[in-house]
Amino acid sequence: MGSLDNGAAAAAGSYKRGPGPALRAGIVGGGSARKVRARSRLARFLLLEKVDYLQWMVAAAAFFFVAIVFVAFLPGSGVVVERPWLTLPSRRAGPGRVGGGTAEDRGGRVRWEAGVAFEFEPTRLREKWARERREEAKSLAELGTPVTRLGVRKPRLAMVFGDLYPSAMQLQMVSVASVLEAMGYEMKVFSLEDGPCGNIWRAIGVPVSILPEDTNLPIFVDWLDYDGILVNSIEARPVFSSLLHEPFKSIPIIWTVHEYSLAHRAKEYNASGMVQLINAWKDVFSRANVIVFPNYILPVMYAAFDSGNYFVIPGPPSEAFQVDSFIGKSYHEDVRISLGSSPKDFLIAIVGSPFSYGDNLMEEALVLQAVSPLLQRYHSENSTQSELKVKIFTGNITEKHRMALESVALSVGFPRGAVEHVAAEDKDNLLSTADLVIYYSCLEEQLFPSVLVQAMSLEKLVIAPDLAIIRKHIDDGVNGLLFPRKNIGMLAQVLLRAVSNGKVSVSGQKIASAGKAHAKNLMASETIEGYAVLLENIVKFPTDALSPLTAGEIPLALKQEWKWHLFEDVKHLHRMNTSLSGYKILQKLEQEWHRNQMENSSLSTTKTSDAFSAIAWEEQRANEVMDIKRKMEEDELKDRNDQPHGTWEEVYRNVKRVERLKNELHERDDKELERTGQPLCIYEPFFGEGTWPFLQQSSLYRGVGLSSKGRRPGADDIDASSRLPLLNNVYYRDILGEFGAFFALANRIDRIHKNSWIGFQSWRATARKVNLSNNAESAILEAVQSQKHGDSFYFWVRMDQDPRNRTNKDFWSFCDAINAGNCRLAVLEAFQRMYGVHLDHDLDSLLHMPNDGDTWSVMQSWVLSTRSFLEFVMFSRMFVDALDAQMYDKHYQTGHCILSLHKDQHCYSRVLELIVNVWAFHSARRMVYVNPETGAMQEQHHLSGRRGQMSVQFFSYTTLKSMDEELAEEFDLDHPDRRWLWPQTGEVFWQGLYERERSMRQQEKERRKQKSREKIQRIKNRARQKTLGKYIKPPPDDTGGSNDTTTVDL
Repeated sequence: MGSLDNGAAAAAGSYKRGPGPALRAGIVGGGSARKVRARSRLARFLLLEKVDYLQWMVAAAAFFFVAIVFVAFLPGSGVVVERPWLTLPSRRAGPGRVGGGTAEDRGGRVRWEAGVAFEFEPTRLREKWARERREEAKSLAELGTPVTRLGVRKPRLAMVFGDLYPSAMQLQMVSVASVLEAMGYEMKVFSLEDGPCGNIWRAIGVPVSILPEDTNLPIFVDWLDYDGILVNSIEARPVFSSLLHEPFKSIPIIWTVHEYSLAHRAKEYNASGMVQLINAWKDVFSRANVIVFPNYILPVMYAAFDSGNYFVIPGPPSEAFQVDSFIGKSYHEDVRISLGSSPKDFLIAIVGSPFSYGDNLMEEALVLQAVSPLLQRYHSENSTQSELKVKIFTGNITEKHRMALESVALSVGFPRGAVEHVAAEDKDNLLSTADLVIYYSCLEEQLFPSVLVQAMSLEKLVIAPDLAIIRKHIDDGVNGLLFPRKNIGMLAQVLLRAVSNGKVSVSGQKIASAGKAHAKNLMASETIEGYAVLLENIVKFPTDALSPLTAGEIPLALKQEWKWHLFEDVKHLHRMNTSLSGYKILQKLEQEWHRNQMENSSLSTTKTSDAFSAIAWEEQRANEVMDIKRKMEEDELKDRNDQPHGTWEEVYRNVKRVERLKNELHERDDKELERTGQPLCIYEPFFGEGTWPFLQQSSLYRGVGLSSKGRRPGADDIDASSRLPLLNNVYYRDILGEFGAFFALANRIDRIHKNSWIGFQSWRATARKVNLSNNAESAILEAVQSQKHGDSFYFWVRMDQDPRNRTNKDFWSFCDAINAGNCRLAVLEAFQRMYGVHLDHDLDSLLHMPNDGDTWSVMQSWVLSTRSFLEFVMFSRMFVDALDAQMYDKHYQTGHCILSLHKDQHCYSRVLELIVNVWAFHSARRMVYVNPETGAMQEQHHLSGRRGQMSVQFFSYTTLKSMDEELAEEFDLDHPDRRWLWPQTGEVFWQGLYERERSMRQQEKERRKQKSREKIQRIKNRARQKTLGKYIKPPPDDTGGSNDTTTVDL
């Protein structure tokens, strides 16, 4: 008793000054002389032959004093134990958002105190969502026109995986997808590698598509078909090669990262100077709208990549999924022997929180003291024969900590070697072989400890403090045992009831069995609700999408359990090397980085050698240049007298001719030469590198880049922004879409398009596999050459087969459905602005689009004669100008317009997608549908049946031409200072401008003639100098006398 009291007192007193060194100094022997003298007096006291009553009382008082001191240091008491500081990005934890007993300094550091754990709060994300909701409600209220959702399809989600092998993550996402499908979502799975889970996804009605695994290969997926993307695992990193580029940069992405591999490898990247890899990963992390982690440890580990978009949703049931492999291991006696225990030992595992930063010696000592009463039920004093063993799991342990714990264990009565620490790599073996698990951490956490989930899944009796998060999932006496965190003495009583006859009691075994059943579906509800809440806040569903159920409307029966029954047949195929998860993609990226480094190094070496070898050629080249110059000078001097001189007018004329022809001097490639002899050229407007895989390569097609930044290198694409400066404005480039390419090509079309027919095909038609086949191309070429249908409008993407029109709505109803119910209103007001008259509010009576069983064109994929195309552009310029005048002010300021429920940078582009049908129908063009596969043609809305239904007066060429000239005259003469879109969309021309230019040319010609006449007159009137006199030539010296002279006329 004496040694127990003394050691315990020393241990208790040491916590106020620092647990490690003081304990060792007081127990092991590093103390002062005073402590040595005290220990010697105690030894003499114990050696007395007789002990009187007073001495026994003193010993008992000392023991109780030690117990009181231990209880005083129990977490939650009035004594504060200092914890270390951890520097975290302050943007993730706002003021007051860290646990109740914490403090935050100006540098953003979060402090822990006794009983308090780090609390992660995504304040930036939640503030952003709240701000967006407020701004959206305010902007929609200010529009003045109600917007409605006329949903015709389910919202679509894409789910991307690295592979489809059975895993806890697959189980989680299959369960989440099943609930999302019941909520009204439609999904499709993409994976870089096929696996057994592909059949599971197909069994629940989700289609599966396998993507190329090579990061350098293009991904042929139109991500714009999906309202949101759920990426799972960093192994799916290759899909970001397209999601980082336009036009896919605005698609919402939720990326679930559950691997530790990148966090560990990032330290090596920093040490090795691989900055490019780190920056590439930062770009990917910032591209995702939300990064989802399954626990609160990973956000801290990935702090270097944080851009304020981290979120935590309870992770997959990894512990329950792997329980079969753990149970299989526990049958081997070698596992227990490797841990220092025999099969007959009663093994207690003591585990704690990963957030218990610093020394946990105090908590461990308190638990050991509570466990010590069980020693009375075991008789052996030899540690090798003892039936009670205690293993403490800890992440990092120092030698000081180990020695101090050993001293505490000896102090409370444990034999030497009965209490040991277990390293992190042996956690699975420890939990699988333990008879009872005690959770000692009293830190309040946000997430149920994963180590308890694993222990419960292994059917181990779990004893834990009554923390809030633990009480939420463990019912005391039903699926686990709880003890008050502020009364450590109750832990001893709980242990005595749980252990009977050297093993877990019968009631404890029943509790453990109930705990296993409960752990199998633990956190399922929180996980499913977490993803539903994210989708509500991140994904902005378009007006043509139906509204799914909210997270609060999910039936309770759907979210209580994981879909275990779907994995019964493939669960055994689970890959056990989960610790290596995520390293496959890291190795590929590292190899690519090293390969690029070697290529750059060899290239620099080659340049250096070329520099040395070029020195010898410089002298030779200089000599040749000097010889050429000398020869040119000689030729010039020789022919200078015979060289003819032209007039300045001829020089000016030659210069202008060269300037006109300088764009035709480049070398033409084969496709351009083939295109010159064809009657038709089909243009493909595109924006961004993400569209490149969908563009055609044959000579019949030519790309039109809406931005100079996303042009294909080496391709014969047209830069639309250089032909129409309006497209340099990002606002109009986004809102016009393909119409920007129409206006750019129509602007002085004869300089770039010399074919009699012109066509357009959207890259999205190729993505949906409704682009023209070779047979369809041949059929269209034959039809336009033979004038089979005359001046017709050919199209090959049908409205009745569009995914947005699954209910087969009529034209105006479909237009309203994809434009928040306001398509007719916007078109009606635009026509009133165009024609300057008050029209009937019944748009269908003005612009009747019959529902006669035929179909209409969508996705801007059609062919027209070049003359008809210019007429359509003439109408479109005025129509777009009217729409812009109607919506620009509110849309430019707030991002909202009456054609969308949310902020939409494309606003009226969906109206422009359909307006070509209105023009073609009411301008009396024949509308011919071309089957994109076979090339079969079928006329739609026959001309003979349109009589009395067309408003030809608004679409005739004479009307449109007069309106165009009136606008040009206004701009040319009045020079209005208001904001006006029409002059920026193309040529401004009217008859008066032509006459003025002809008059100016005539005046310039007369001016040049007048200058020429004046020059000739000046030459004629130039004064000539008269003869000054006669020159007398002196005689030669050797002839004649001095009086001889000779005269010469000057």
